[in-house]
Amino acid sequence: MLYPLKFDPIIKEKVWGGQKLKTYLNKPIQTENAGESWELSGIKNDESCVSNGFLKGKCLSSIVNEYKEILLGKKVFEIFGSEFPLLIKFIDAADDLSVQVHPGDDFAKKTHQQNGKNEIWYILEAEPEAQLVLGLNKKLSKEEYMKAVKAKTIQNSLNRVDIKKGDVAFIPAGRIHAIMKGVLLAEIQQTSDITYRIYDWDRKDLNGQYRPLHTELAAQVVDLEFKTDYLTKYVPIVNNSVQLIQNQYFTVCIIELSEEIFYDISMSNSFIILMNLEGNAFINSRGNEPVAFMKGETVLLPACMEKVQLVSETDSKFLEIYIEPDKI
Repeated sequence: MLYPLKFDPIIKEKVWGGQKLKTYLNKPIQTENAGESWELSGIKNDESCVSNGFLKGKCLSSIVNEYKEILLGKKVFEIFGSEFPLLIKFIDAADDLSVQVHPGDDFAKKTHQQNGKNEIWYILEAEPEAQLVLGLNKKLSKEEYMKAVKAKTIQNSLNRVDIKKGDVAFIPAGRIHAIMKGVLLAEIQQTSDITYRIYDWDRKDLNGQYRPLHTELAAQVVDLEFKTDYLTKYVPIVNNSVQLIQNQYFTVCIIELSEEIFYDISMSNSFIILMNLEGNAFINSRGNEPVAFMKGETVLLPACMEKVQLVSETDSKFLEIYIEPDKI
């Protein structure tokens, strides 16, 4: 019988990384520049492995191939097959990330034989005056854009958004974006590791080298329109699941919990991922021992589990993530 699955985090050293993955989220950090913790990944050569129960040590692709629709859900498995469709991360930006853009599915499959990348960010912590780059501060023509990129003046056209804890931003494929220093966030995205770097602040990496830019590829997918509002509006309701976004790639909700809630996973036709952002809790399910669910941990609830109880020991906050096959 399957049970709530926990995974060993995959820590990524980055030139812009820091220590908040350790100090805030209790990750096992051995480096001064820990930028990302990959919580749940099916990316080749970067696969998550189970850390609890009888499947301990098995990697994600192995259990997907073994359990198929029992793990993913019948409709999700019919659509995605053995590829786990989401990549889940925590990101600590002690310094500015590069200005970048991601391709959509059509371009990515044609060019890289991979999925494109749409993603959403939830801000866990933001230092005073912290910002995100989201889109442009004015509409540009392709010629204006290319001129600014080649002259390294594109930063003058970037739209900088002041942020705080609890803010949410959806980043569709094609939107210029960057996480700026002083931000800790959770990221949910399609399973894809394609990033086109537009500008990197003339900075060298940890080996003293300039990181490559992807000017021509980025120019083929970038959205040069101007928009006025890039943050997602929502109102949390204690002990309820509040939807942040719903689209063909993922549905993401926020849960602020002070007591307990029940899930009937069998009705969703999908697995459910929970990310613990604050507090400590337990997950109870039929036929299984209670699973401790601590701050900074991510749990995969298999689609076959039916009813699950999430019990908070303290006031807690979680992201709830799943796929709605009817939206695809």
